[in-house]
Amino acid sequence: MDEPISRQPLAQAAVSATHHEGKYDGGTHHRRHDHHGWWWKTLLAGLALWVATVAVTVITLNSNLIPTLILLGSFLVPFCVMLFVLERIAGNISTLQVIIAFFIGGICGVLGASLLEADLAPSLLSYLGVGFIEEFVKGLLLIIIGWRVMPKTASQGALLGATVGAGFAAFESAGYAFNAAITAHGIDLVTLLQTEIVRAILAPVGHVLWTAILGAAIFGAARGRTHFRLSFGILAAFVGVSLLHALWDSSDGLAAMLALWLTGANHQQSEFGFISSTTASSAENLATVLYLSAMAVTALIGIIVLWRVLRHHRRAAVATGAGTTPVAPAPISPTNP
Repeated sequence: MDEPISRQPLAQAAVSATHHEGKYDGGTHHRRHDHHGWWWKTLLAGLALWVATVAVTVITLNSNLIPTLILLGSFLVPFCVMLFVLERIAGNISTLQVIIAFFIGGICGVLGASLLEADLAPSLLSYLGVGFIEEFVKGLLLIIIGWRVMPKTASQGALLGATVGAGFAAFESAGYAFNAAITAHGIDLVTLLQTEIVRAILAPVGHVLWTAILGAAIFGAARGRTHFRLSFGILAAFVGVSLLHALWDSSDGLAAMLALWLTGANHQQSEFGFISSTTASSAENLATVLYLSAMAVTALIGIIVLWRVLRHHRRAAVATGAGTTPVAPAPISPTNP
């Protein structure tokens, strides 16, 4: 006689998958990840390797080390973001899928954005176009990569979106570092290092943060279902992150224009170089302060938006009964088929 088959473990797994953030109704298992802190361990080890590479490059003046310096400096922080996600993402997504999201998402994102941005004329308004184009490309890739991911919840979307954004940031930073290094007079190591340091520090609050917001909105709208669902929140998130992206990119130019206006220099004076050295020095210092302030405010707004999006979908999941415990079916026995 067969032993009675209990469905209680399956019910408990469903509860653990939906307790915080929506319905998980699929045939896949819910993975549990252990937090080993590999992301910060890798960050420290990679930082030590980067410093060693810089030192050897300066001592030997070996130009063959420049590609190593570019790759290590551009990929270190984004790769650590991917490791951070791997220790926290759940559901049926595998480690290989997260790695694919990082590399394939990053490469396709950079290529797609480059094609769509090729005809944009350089101007302050072009920053709007860049923001909308790049966020659209990353959002589209996020939907394709996450099509079969379960459960579709806001936190899952934020983590997967951060991975796609990190991949995009890594390959984009490598391009900026390469352009900074190559000059008409040879390799400019100082500018290369400055570019890598600045972009590494800003990477988590740039592409990573923006795509995390968009991913949280896209996946959160699905409310744990097996398919994506269009909502006004997704459109609002897309417009919001695109504007944040545009403001981020244009902060340098806007800060310079505002600094010139506040110091009393008009556009004609700045265009033809009729600015006194005192005014130019004051404008430059003020522009630096305004630029850093704009970057900090933009990053803070992004962090607050991500927090509010995650909180909204968490509360919506609880309101729709996602946090309630389902009643387990009675065990199947030979007398009760």
